[in-house]
Amino acid sequence: MKAALLVIDLQKAFVDDDNRRSMERACEYINAAIPLFRKRGLPVIWIQHRDDGDGAAPGLPGFEFLDALKPEPGDARLVKTYGNSFHGTGLAELLAKRGLDTVVVSGYCAENCVLSTVRGAQDIDIDPIVLKGSIASGVSERVRFVEDISPLMSFGALAKALD
Repeated sequence: MKAALLVIDLQKAFVDDDNRRSMERACEYINAAIPLFRKRGLPVIWIQHRDDGDGAAPGLPGFEFLDALKPEPGDARLVKTYGNSFHGTGLAELLAKRGLDTVVVSGYCAENCVLSTVRGAQDIDIDPIVLKGSIASGVSERVRFVEDISPLMSFGALAKALD
């Protein structure tokens, strides 16, 4: 397994009272996973959804990632306008150039962009894995649903798999 960590849409514009705790919890898991990837020279890829109507446009505060997340200057950052992070972003080409065959998927919103990205990866023969605990939604049952129907890995199993 040669993997990249995808951090999807955990942006300030999308936080509200219904999803705040879920997003904070996802950030905790993501922040624990990032060093596993960095230590092995594997990429952390930050994906931002552009939605001018929601205030998630480049240059606006809502476009930025939550304060708990800290992309590094050398990390890839992609902007998407569709749910599937592969659609029109160059993500597949970026992975192919690095010889990566797996994406560990994390972020927001579980039932929309996360699930669309999982299915998008499968459509192009890239193995997706959802990191348990690292996806968020305003409805907790939807997180469980996406985890139930997707390839899923716990943090402990991910740490062992990357060794």
